[in-house]
Amino acid sequence: MNTPTTIYLDHAATTAVREEVVASMLPFFTTWFGNASGTYELAQASRDALDTARKEVADVLGCRPREVLFTGGGTESDNLAILGAAHACRDRGRHLITTGIEHHAVLHTVRALSQEGWRITVLPVDAHGRVAVADVEEAIGPDTVLVSVMHANNEVGTLQPVAEIGALCRRRGVLFHTDAVQTFGHIPIDVAALQCDLLSLSAHKFHGPKGVGALYVRKGVTLAPLCHGGKQERGLRPSTENVPGIVGMGVAARLAATEMDSEMRRQTALRERLLKSLLALPDVRLNGHPEERLPNNVNVSAAGVEGEAVNLRMGMHGIASSTGSACTTGSPGPSHVLVAAGVREPWLSGNLRLTLGRATTPEQVDAAADAYARIVQSLRASSPDYRPGEYP
Repeated sequence: MNTPTTIYLDHAATTAVREEVVASMLPFFTTWFGNASGTYELAQASRDALDTARKEVADVLGCRPREVLFTGGGTESDNLAILGAAHACRDRGRHLITTGIEHHAVLHTVRALSQEGWRITVLPVDAHGRVAVADVEEAIGPDTVLVSVMHANNEVGTLQPVAEIGALCRRRGVLFHTDAVQTFGHIPIDVAALQCDLLSLSAHKFHGPKGVGALYVRKGVTLAPLCHGGKQERGLRPSTENVPGIVGMGVAARLAATEMDSEMRRQTALRERLLKSLLALPDVRLNGHPEERLPNNVNVSAAGVEGEAVNLRMGMHGIASSTGSACTTGSPGPSHVLVAAGVREPWLSGNLRLTLGRATTPEQVDAAADAYARIVQSLRASSPDYRPGEYP
């Protein structure tokens, strides 16, 4: 297989596994391959490795190691948090609150609960894709058992007021879950400050391996397991642990925390550099909040073009981009996030997401901006419907 020459600007979809992470994983495929549930030396080495990784993740979250459960990824973590909390609390009430801009791992899970008779409130968001704390407060009732609001949106990068929502839920005695898949390892997270009870994350979003994630479960919170068959992960995720993957996740978390401050500053500067170039083009607008957004996220819409056409041509120029979540690529229809934010045509179908990473350079950002400008200009030139300067 040839080495790709792509300028990779789709870090919200996945990231390359760091060399240090790969090196940390390799011994646990071969030399230290024991099942962590055993009692002999090989097994104990695996158990010790799990304990180390659990502490590395906990240190980034600011929690106790025992409050970290390892899973198969962000989707499983979201499912375990929502279904596990719902089934454990069903005697207290059957009402759950979320927002219209959540990842489908959350939206499809609450939809499944609605088919079991749960009442689901899906809150609106403003034009920037941000939910109002007052709306959450108004929606909470005596039968509400869980609120699930993501930390930052995976498509438009908007940061949600999770600390305020967490404080509200704590006062009202309601469990609070936040999907932090896009934020862990990229911006500071302190579960005590967020006052969350449950928090989901996924290793491959911060240069760890695919197929491994974690769920923070605050001490005292009870969940019902999704699967049965063993005592691993406190009986909440009964399956032989993916020791190499978990080891890699721990190392990736530790390295990300070490570099977080400098990378936040660097990527924010690159983001603003890219945005300045893109928004200088006629009839191009930003999606998401202009300030309360992830350091590495750029999501813009251009009038008079289809985002999918732009995305395909960016790929032909050797630039990896996307029009939204990797989990919904190829799905018909516009982005549910943009729809929830009230985005209308011509902006709705003309969006493109560019997400930066630790290997992104100023030269790559400039090359992407130049390619985008030429592609949009070319597509508009062949479009009979584009009317320059007539888009509010």
